[in-house]
Amino acid sequence: MNPPPPEQAPRKTMSTPSPDRPLVVGVTGGSGGPIALKLLKTLSETDVPVALVVSDGGATVLREECGLYPRDLEQYVDVTYDDGDSAARIASGSTRSRGMVIVPCSGNTLAKVALGFADTLITRAAQVHLKERRTLVLVPRETPLSTIVLGNMTRVAEAGAVVLMASPPYYLKVETVDGLVSYLAGKILDQFEIPHRLYRGWKSDEAAP
Repeated sequence: MNPPPPEQAPRKTMSTPSPDRPLVVGVTGGSGGPIALKLLKTLSETDVPVALVVSDGGATVLREECGLYPRDLEQYVDVTYDDGDSAARIASGSTRSRGMVIVPCSGNTLAKVALGFADTLITRAAQVHLKERRTLVLVPRETPLSTIVLGNMTRVAEAGAVVLMASPPYYLKVETVDGLVSYLAGKILDQFEIPHRLYRGWKSDEAAP
């Protein structure tokens, strides 16, 4: 039997969570599944442990936009949690983390975070990161924006979260969808000071591969 291709081989066993501080990644129902996939693939090439939670809406987005199921992402992370598991380790502030990103972040999830709802593991973990003053990045992909959504973005920003819109970098003259996705995944990594070569910065002499 031929061995599976490298990208299909699990990076780490899924039996126990990593003892190191993980980066928590939540995937919800807003369009932008390829950004989450690129982020996880890039993180799998680093020594940063990753804890993944995919909501029901996030699972739909992955299936529609990437042709994948949540189980297909397990090869890139250290541990996965069910979004209904409110007793998971990442639901407690006593569990240290490197921060959290919700990518994509649906308008519904944004509203819950803005109003302090914690009815799922993703929203509970988001509230934990806000109260513990840890980095929380929300990546919405909506346009146009209603005053309600704008107000929710203001609320989460005032609470300490980073709103990172999935906006294209025209100044970099990105010519492919994959280039755009790589740029956005790189911008997320920038927020956690994780080195990468996903995009070339403004007037940078160091080109991404």
